[in-house]
Amino acid sequence: MKKEFTIEIKGKEWEEAQDQAFQKAVKTVKIDGFRKGKVPKDIFLKKYGKESLYLDAADRVLPKAYDKMLKEHKDDELVAQPDITLKSIDDKKVVFQFILITRPEVKLKKYKGLKVKKDKVEATKEEIDEVIENMRNRFAEIMPKENKTVEDGDTAIIDFEGFRDGKAFDGGKGENYNLKIGSHTFIPGFEEQLIGMKTGEEKEIEVTFPKDYHSDDLKGKKATFKVKVNDVKTTVIPELGEEFFEDLGMDGVDSLESLQKEIKGHIISRKEADVENKFIDDLLDKVCENMEVEIPKEMLEEEITRLVKRVEENLKLQGLTLTQFYQFTNSDEAALREQVTEEAKKRILSRFALEEVAKAEKIEISDKDAKKEQKEMKEKYHMTDKEFEENFGDLEMVKYDMKMRKALEVLKENNE
Repeated sequence: MKKEFTIEIKGKEWEEAQDQAFQKAVKTVKIDGFRKGKVPKDIFLKKYGKESLYLDAADRVLPKAYDKMLKEHKDDELVAQPDITLKSIDDKKVVFQFILITRPEVKLKKYKGLKVKKDKVEATKEEIDEVIENMRNRFAEIMPKENKTVEDGDTAIIDFEGFRDGKAFDGGKGENYNLKIGSHTFIPGFEEQLIGMKTGEEKEIEVTFPKDYHSDDLKGKKATFKVKVNDVKTTVIPELGEEFFEDLGMDGVDSLESLQKEIKGHIISRKEADVENKFIDDLLDKVCENMEVEIPKEMLEEEITRLVKRVEENLKLQGLTLTQFYQFTNSDEAALREQVTEEAKKRILSRFALEEVAKAEKIEISDKDAKKEQKEMKEKYHMTDKEFEENFGDLEMVKYDMKMRKALEVLKENNE
């Protein structure tokens, strides 16, 4: 729903704002016969007009007008930033128009007895064996090979130089390069042609660069590499014995059986967390199916903007910018906003659903309980009051989060 609301600033407050705007403007103007900053107000107004001060003065009183609007509409649930328009302005007053986006009507139907299934969790023997094999590979050692012949899985230490049409090309040369056969880090077909070569052997290898290769000069082109094998090493994977279990340094793990038990516990814990998250998503989806509401487009746009910002923050952790992301993915901001639109809708609907469940169940959080939660969270994350508020919000936000968690528990407890 939308509500239109105007606020008028006039009288002494508006006069003072115009005077402050003049004090700022006069510092930068030049008028013959006066030093900068010393131009009398009447001379300034004669040259530039009083209208030149209006916009700066309006900016000065807007925060107070905004606060006044919030106080007068404290009972309205605003779901997006108000649209603000400068309705009229002169030397007597300024009038702002606020278009308020309020919470739409939400009709929540069935939210109990949804019978949403929760997946069962187990750790298979294959999964446990795979983790153990990965552990063994992490402790593997590269050792000199008695049989100096290159085989799949070996590490060949090679010199190489690439030629195209008989001419060496940039970036195609290396010395004493450690290449693990089967890693597929080189051009397709290169590693396979090293198999069977012996230490000291030289050979010419023919390859074709992929059509999507990063260099325009080489993509899809044939090339010849002159290769010499300097040495061959093999990967020695540790046996599942006492020495291996000691190297792991895991408390209580001293045998294959105890290792399997430990790994099984980790796999199940991870899967339980995933299953729980999916169960919650499925519950909320089911509740939202039984709910009627029209999401205000302004609210949706703000949620989309938040999600785009989250993408940007995640990219920063990887050392990337949004601009680089758009280049790599051949997309733009419009495409990204479109991509996150469905998630934005889902997040809004889920909030509406939990809020309605909280109303129906008369869930309330006391200041005492919220302060206790706030204190425990600050201690857990070692945060100051300021850091906590920046990350989690004020006490009202803590109360809201607690209320939403309790509403979610109602859905889970009444699922059957």
